[in-house]
Formats: sequence, C-alpha cells, structure tokens
Amino acid sequence: MELFYVSLLSAFVVAVSVFLHFLFSKPAASGLPPGRTGWPVIGESLEFLSTGWKGHPEKFIFDRLARYSSSVFRTHLLGERAAVFCGASGNKFLFSNENKLVRAWWPSSVDKVFPSSSSSSSSQEEAIKMRRMLPGFFKPEALQRYVGIMDHIARRHFADGWEGRDEVVVFPLTKSFTFWLACRLFVSVEDPAHVERLGGPFEKLASGLISVPVDLPGTPFNKAIKASNFIRKELLAIIKQRKVDLDNGSASATQDILSHMLLTSDESGKFMTEADIADKILGLLIGGHDTASSACAFVVKYLAELPEIYEGVYKEQVEIANSKKEGEMLNWDDIQKMKYSWNVACEVLRLAPPLQGAFREALTDFTYNGFTIPKGWKLYWSANSTHINPECFPNPKKFDPSRYEGTGPAPYTFVPFGGGPRMCPGKEYARLEILVFMHHLVRRFRWEKIIPDEKIVVNPMPIPAKGLPIRLYPHKA
Repeated sequence: MELFYVSLLSAFVVAVSVFLHFLFSKPAASGLPPGRTGWPVIGESLEFLSTGWKGHPEKFIFDRLARYSSSVFRTHLLGERAAVFCGASGNKFLFSNENKLVRAWWPSSVDKVFPSSSSSSSSQEEAIKMRRMLPGFFKPEALQRYVGIMDHIARRHFADGWEGRDEVVVFPLTKSFTFWLACRLFVSVEDPAHVERLGGPFEKLASGLISVPVDLPGTPFNKAIKASNFIRKELLAIIKQRKVDLDNGSASATQDILSHMLLTSDESGKFMTEADIADKILGLLIGGHDTASSACAFVVKYLAELPEIYEGVYKEQVEIANSKKEGEMLNWDDIQKMKYSWNVACEVLRLAPPLQGAFREALTDFTYNGFTIPKGWKLYWSANSTHINPECFPNPKKFDPSRYEGTGPAPYTFVPFGGGPRMCPGKEYARLEILVFMHHLVRRFRWEKIIPDEKIVVNPMPIPAKGLPIRLYPHKA
C-alpha cells in the first residue's frame, strides 16, 4: 500500500513537472550562483535523494563542483530554490552568520509531524528556545554523573542482545541501545517493556519524518503523525507524574533532562507548559537517538574491516578495564583515557557522517563569493564537501585516526556536529554513548561481517542496507 501511494505520487509529479518545465522554463537572473533548478516542483530533488539511496550522497555535490568550478551553486531542492555552500569557507560563512544573515530551516512537513503546542511559534523558534535551555544539561560537568548510568544500560544491553549469540544484526541493536539510553537519561524510563512500548511508534515516526509528505491513510507520513501524537500523550503522562514526584521528594532536580526542564525558567522567569515540554522531549529523542545509532553501527563496520584499528581500540579498552575493580562502573576519568578510541570514532564520523548536512534560510539578500543570494532562498551545507575532499583531508578515503592527534583537522573541515552557534549541543553526550558502546563491544567480542560488500544507503543517514549482520567470536575468559 505504501509503495502504491509513493508510485502514484511520483508518476503524477513527474508528469506535471515535464509539462511545466517546457511551459515556464526561463533563464536564471544575473548575479546568482551558477547552476540550474531542474524540473519545476521537484527541481533536482530526485537526483539529490537518489545519490544517497545509491550510497554515494557526495556525488550530487562533487559533480556540480566540477561542472560549475564554483564553491557555491544554485539548485532546487524539496520544493525550494536553494544554494549549496561547499568547503570550509562555505561552512564558516553559514555557521558564523547564524541568526544574522541566515537561520535554521526545515521543510513545512516537519511542522506537521512536530506541531508546536504554541500556536504563535514555528519549529525554528521553538528550536532556538530549546538550544538556550540545553547547555546546562549537556555541559561536561553535568554529564559526568551520567557515565555510570550509561555503563549500567550498556551492560544490560549486551547481556540481553549480544551475549550467547553466534550472529547478530547490528543496526537494530544500536538503535535499541541508543533509544534505551535516551529514554533513561531524558525521562528516566528504564524498564525494557516501557522502552519497547515507546520504541515501536518511535520507529514509525522516525521513518515517516523523511518520507513523501502525503497525509493519506496507510502512508508512512500519516503513520508518523499518528505515532507522534501517541508518543506525545505518553510523554504528557510521564510529565504529570514527574511533577507529583518532584513535589513529594521522590524525584530529584538533577536526575534527567525532564526534571531540568520542569524546574528551569526562561529569561523572563516563565516556565514551560507540559505540552511544550512534551514537544521538546520528543525532538530530543529523535536527535539523541538516530545519529548515535548510525555512528555506533559504523564503528562495528569499520572495526570488522580494519583489524589493526580494532587491535588499537582493544588494547586501550582492556587497559582501562584492568585498572578497575571487579564490577566497578566506568567513570568520567575512564572516558578521558579513551583518546585513541575517540580518534577512531571521529574517523568513522568523517567517513560516514550521520548528519550529512543541513539547511538554512537567507534572512536578507546578501553577497557571497561575488554571487547574490536572495532573501528566502534555502542554503544547504554538506559535510561531504570537506570530509572527503583531498584539500581538507589528504588521501580522504583512507581510514586514519591519526588525523585527530595534536591540533586535529583545520577549522570548519570536520563538521559531523555542525559548527558555530548551531554546533550540536549534544556533541559531548554523543561522545559518551559511543565510547561506552565501544568499551563493552571490544571487551566482549571480535567479529566479522557476514556480507562483506554490504551496500550502504543514505536516507538521510547512512544505514547498512541489510542492517549489518555479523558473526561474533567471544573473547575467552
């Protein structure tokens, strides 16, 4: 049924676009970046998306860089006139001009899946409010007390999902791990049954968020809207109970981000409503789960392919484990010792960035590299324009953790978490969960890929097409 809706819509859009292309096609205004807008309505969206589906999202970017010999080019994506900014200079310009010349932008479909409880606020405005609140929870000194909790969840995760098995499919397991962590640390939901109750609808929400925005019964987009409503109701029940628990002293002010939100006011002294908090937690669960699950899965992939890299990570993690007493939990100091492991994780994030790029919107007309960027145009930056660019990373396809030693990559070249004012506030949180995952993984197993040349699909994050099945070889005690 879902395939029928998508096929029907695609056929209609293509037919209309072909007609409109010949009816209304006209040359571009002077002063704009080089490029073309493709077909009306769909523009170059199909090629933009299909290169990712084929596992090579960088092709859309590098083909046009070569064609136009310019670090900025125009196109038409997701129904919008757009300019793509490439290279470190493009990243620096967009990141440095946040809320000056540009602001964050999402397709209007996002507001349908994540409708703001505040009728006067857009998703962009709500995101700005969220970013003002998050640093207090995600700063390193606040996260230190959660390392032990992450370690506890990781032990349970590997005991339940990995140990005693000859083969596993990795990507569903990493999604389960990161979602369990997010549920525990954001809203103190730890019971596996409760996590699973939220997990099913959450999967529908996550997959429908990037689907064709057709709100008809049975479509992924329609399922995402229904799932969003269900999860929001569940969160509201959790929030109401937490308020009671905080009042009677059975919950603490620092136990998770929910307590933090309930007890933190904005600059005017106003507290968020329960519905506002449910909206924010829902967005955090998306952001705090999907990207890390992809990163963890690709850590497994690259360590399977590169035994010498595995040996380096294994040696470091065993040394940390041997320095601890039997049953003692990981702590902040242990995480700081995982320098080689984090360099490996960074190289994974460079070659398979969960965040492929992001959109901005021009707040006013401005000039960049001699070209005019009109107000209202959408602006896209791509991690791949620097991550696999030999000018930024020599021999870019080589897996080389030493790139991050010393001062590391040049500014604005390594951007898996964005940059500038919109640098992902959860960067340190992601670092912790990835390193805790790596610690427990390599201490328990060696492994090999069952499908050596498994295809990678980017939609919109990189995902192993078959989920990355592996064969496990437990270490002897």
